[in-house]
Amino acid sequence: MATQTDAAIEAEIQALAEHYEKGGIRALRQLIVERVQRQHPTGTTIFLLTNPAYQPLVGNISGWPKGNENGGWIDFTLEDAGTAGDELHMARARPFLLRGGFHLLVGRDTETLRVAKTRIIQSLSWGLVLTLVLGIAGGVVISGRMLRRLDAINDTSQHIMDGDLSQRVLLSGDNDEFDQLARNLNRMLDKIETLLDDIHRVSDNIAHDMKTPLARLRARLETLVQSSHEDFTSRHDLDVALRESDQLLTMFNVVLRIARIEASPHIQPTEHVNLAILARDLIDLYEPLATEKSLTLSCPTNQGVVIAGDRDMLFQAFSNLIDNAIKYAPSKSHVALDTGPVPKPYFEISDQGPGIPETEHERVFQRFHRLDQSRSTPGNGLGLSLVRAVTNVHSATISLSDNRPGLAVRVTFPAAW
Repeated sequence: MATQTDAAIEAEIQALAEHYEKGGIRALRQLIVERVQRQHPTGTTIFLLTNPAYQPLVGNISGWPKGNENGGWIDFTLEDAGTAGDELHMARARPFLLRGGFHLLVGRDTETLRVAKTRIIQSLSWGLVLTLVLGIAGGVVISGRMLRRLDAINDTSQHIMDGDLSQRVLLSGDNDEFDQLARNLNRMLDKIETLLDDIHRVSDNIAHDMKTPLARLRARLETLVQSSHEDFTSRHDLDVALRESDQLLTMFNVVLRIARIEASPHIQPTEHVNLAILARDLIDLYEPLATEKSLTLSCPTNQGVVIAGDRDMLFQAFSNLIDNAIKYAPSKSHVALDTGPVPKPYFEISDQGPGIPETEHERVFQRFHRLDQSRSTPGNGLGLSLVRAVTNVHSATISLSDNRPGLAVRVTFPAAW
């Protein structure tokens, strides 16, 4: 627009100069008067013809303008623009020296250009602001949607890590990349669940099928022990075989017990279990064994920690924990039981034994897994697996920590009764 304005001014000057060359100063004055009269009073074209002393002869401005001259162009303020005579407009003009020393000035009121420039800048500014606002809003919406989908996948993964392998990632129905990821994850989880079920089914079936013949074998061994009164060596061998069969039967019974617990739904809140009373019952049961090993046992006096659960299951699980603590704690050390309602109901057993390396904290809950230092002691590696199964069915969590020295095992329940 500015270039076109300059070109129009140049063309106007050229036309006026040619008219002056043909008709002289009188013809040029007449033409300028006609041009000024033809345009609107607030027209945009500026004409001024002066003598060599810059005194106005004809035109629509009162005098030679004072402004910044740059490259043959003058930018100035047009003080008498408009009908009111008090409007200040910007103007741009080009002077031209005629033969005879006369000065010709032709220009344009550039207020329209200034307004257009201002509007363009404002429009671009508002457009930029609107683009940023819409971009941020769109980013928030899209990122929020993505985070919700990721949170759903993370929640499902957390439930699966907590032991609920039946959980699956929900599909949104949009058939987008997240749905494709969810389908792939669900197929992978189906395969993993099938493989784990097959492993558990095989081990459970083996335990179930072997339990009956082992029971018959033990009964036969017991009969032989009772009938062998004379041969001391044979009787000793039979006693050893009888103890081995008892250990095998115990192991298979624990495997079946774990299978039944894992197949059970979560415990419904139908029974009150006071963890403090349960701890004192465990102390009464294991105090003779601890005394035999020169250990001291202690339990809290807290009476207010009541949860919903199966007391028999919990008693068996905590029995395994205190049995392990007594088994591995050194002589003349201390085994402590503790319960509390804060921040959530918990049951904790701590000892001063060798502890468990942090790298083994998760592996010790696997079936038949035993640490190297534990292989010389009686056991089958199923005690903590049973504890994990009981805590899962109670929607509880079990954690191992360093007791400095020894091991602290804490079972945290979701809420008090």
